[in-house]
Amino acid sequence: MLATHAAPRGLLSVPPGGWPAAFDAEFGAWLAAHPGLPCLMSGMVGSRQGWAEAPYVDCPAGPDDLVRGLLWLQPGRLAIVPGLSTEAAGIPDVLRGEEVQVVGALQSLADPAGDHTLVLPGTHSKWLRVQDGRITGFATHMTGEVYALLRQQSILARMLPAEDGELDAGAFDAGVAQAATPGGLLHHLFAIRTLALFDRASGAALASRLSGLLIGEELRAQAAQLPAGTPVSVIASPALALRYQRALQARGHAVRLAPNDAGWLGVLAVARAAGLVAPPGTLPA
Repeated sequence: MLATHAAPRGLLSVPPGGWPAAFDAEFGAWLAAHPGLPCLMSGMVGSRQGWAEAPYVDCPAGPDDLVRGLLWLQPGRLAIVPGLSTEAAGIPDVLRGEEVQVVGALQSLADPAGDHTLVLPGTHSKWLRVQDGRITGFATHMTGEVYALLRQQSILARMLPAEDGELDAGAFDAGVAQAATPGGLLHHLFAIRTLALFDRASGAALASRLSGLLIGEELRAQAAQLPAGTPVSVIASPALALRYQRALQARGHAVRLAPNDAGWLGVLAVARAAGLVAPPGTLPA
């Protein structure tokens, strides 16, 4: 990697029709310094609300399938990597952006062609299954979004601090364990209120327990596709990865933390599969 650039600009910060200007504002200097440099974009830039809607590629899919699905905005120069779709019990599921992170994470594995389970925690957590280097299917859990709604807009919010502090590991572990007990999530959530009412927990401990409950429920729901002892690769920020690592290890799973640059490695792998970048070790002509 030669250079990186980050800006606090999300999907909603770009007005309709403003994507070309936003792109030039962020990357125009790079393109001016490197004429003809090919550019690949991934994530919500390819959504219906983004620059242009890139049709989903059906699973199973690998880098070659993503190449065939590239949406070229400027042929040979600027393209959007498509997201993926899958279906279970007649219900579709989709993702955008995580596909390149998974492709990148596989590059760092000793056996990228093997069978792997990966989780990408976040607002909408994604659990993906990979076989022979291809994503065979995935499932989405709205864990992060539900956590935010409960702690900000439900009656539980009155018991919780305004901001999340340091993780209370004991309270988090208790929430993970409670999620595996009979009663179900809708019942277990009320414990956040009653523990506060009886002065048995407060503040950061309650926020950590709520986080543990929701992540524990996510793991419980995945149990049918996650046999005991299955190794899991986690792709997340360090703080969020720590929570999933604790929860998974409590369930007996070995955990591998993916490299922080998995997304960039994935985009590079797609670019190489498309012939836009020379393979590693290749000498220039």
